[in-house]
Amino acid sequence: MRTARTKRSALVIGAGGGIGNALIHALCADENFEHIFAVSRDSRGQQYPDDTRLRRMNCDNSPQQITSVVDLIGQHEALLSRIIICNGILHHDGLKPEKALEQITGASMLEVLEANTVIPTLWLAALAKSIKQSPGSVVAALSARVGSLGDNELGGWYSYRASKAALNMILKSAAVELARRAPSAKLIAFHPGTTDTALSKPFQRLVPADSLLTPEFVASRLLTIMDSARADGALSYLDWAGEPIVW
Repeated sequence: MRTARTKRSALVIGAGGGIGNALIHALCADENFEHIFAVSRDSRGQQYPDDTRLRRMNCDNSPQQITSVVDLIGQHEALLSRIIICNGILHHDGLKPEKALEQITGASMLEVLEANTVIPTLWLAALAKSIKQSPGSVVAALSARVGSLGDNELGGWYSYRASKAALNMILKSAAVELARRAPSAKLIAFHPGTTDTALSKPFQRLVPADSLLTPEFVASRLLTIMDSARADGALSYLDWAGEPIVW
């Protein structure tokens, strides 16, 4: 009989978004997971599978609630073999990507940095102990190709680019630290491509129809990449096709 310490589990943070929701469906279709944790700001109205292994958890992403959620997950004594951080923001009614320097405001920049850099970092910090206790844990965070310095030839999108570049640096430092504390862990900064979600909706008219990816396809690609990942003490910066992105 297996002990509680042999249980494999998956955690999706930001499960209410398009990619996060698709990940939950894909994970529930995999019989290898005994616990699947779906964390979102509000799980009411979310279309999740009817699966007894699924645990819905609400979190406003404050430090206190993040700690509480991680503590609750710990009570299940399940190994977090897959952790996916999907939190992020690009726009809303009062926020748009800046096309010129004059459009930058401190308030909007701080809002984007909090959502895309600070909150994922707080989750990663809160989960550090769990990662250490879960041999072979693979952690992925949704980054973006626009966070690449070497790939930036168009400019603009100042806050969003900066937030993803900062996230990449956080993940890089975490990979260095976890190489010592949790040598079997692997970190991935993942670029999902232009996916048919609310985040990309205002910009989809600029994308060829055959280049607009479905959330289900992106979720499948990310899980496949995570399954093939091997611990090497480094951060991998990969796109949906599994190809490396220049820093």
